Amino acid sequence: MAQSRVVPLPVAAEEYDFRNEAMMRVQIEQSLQEVKNDVVLAKTQGDKEGSLAMRRFQFLLMGAS
Repeated sequence: MAQSRVVPLPVAAEEYDFRNEAMMRVQIEQSLQEVKNDVVLAKTQGDKEGSLAMRRFQFLLMGAS
């Protein structure tokens, strides 16, 4: 199975800082883009292990009927 890494979203500072807001916005956008890419990959079974597992499962189902 593909390894996933966990990156927590940043926490807002108690005091407003416009430079920190811009950096935080970029980090959140990047995190959401990574999640989107992972979802697309999972839907298409693009990774090798997932694809092989799906083919094996389909093969086993064909023999069961």
